[in-house]
Amino acid sequence: MKVERLAIPDVILVTPPRFGDNRGFFSETYNIDRMADAGIALPFVQDNQSLSRQKGVVRGLHCQLAPHAQGKLVRVTRGAIWDVAVDARTGSPTYGQWVGAELSADNWSQLWVPPGFLHGFVTLEEDTEVQYKCTGLYDKASERAVIWNCPELKIDWPVAEADAVLSDKDKIAPHFSEAKGWFQYEK
Repeated sequence: MKVERLAIPDVILVTPPRFGDNRGFFSETYNIDRMADAGIALPFVQDNQSLSRQKGVVRGLHCQLAPHAQGKLVRVTRGAIWDVAVDARTGSPTYGQWVGAELSADNWSQLWVPPGFLHGFVTLEEDTEVQYKCTGLYDKASERAVIWNCPELKIDWPVAEADAVLSDKDKIAPHFSEAKGWFQYEK
């Protein structure tokens, strides 16, 4: 398994090997021991899957507050996304910074987004399927969001604002300044 720590070291890009032949391929996409060796050691309790029919669908920036905070291990099984993690941990040396990575069915990479981070993505292809493992169960009362194109964050999204397809809820999410205190940085 290839492991790459991104510019925010707590966010990890992992790429499991694929073993192929004339029938197709096999890949072990999750192994608790290998993930722990890579620095991803929290237990997963929920799996989610989304399908976005259009290119340019933006989902995020989302998180859940403690005690229901979620870490996410995100992968794409069809299509491609630009996946983004924003450090929302007050006191962190990388607070308010973001990292992004392209995840696709072709590159087979997965992104670890730890608890305390906002998470979002934009689809780069039609009919894109995203699957992710979560370390916390969904809790509606703990759900929070920040507007995807917040000028405070300056995220370099590969979609024009006019072409972005958002849910009604994501269109009215607050700015990042309102997220201060949602999470605390712990060394």
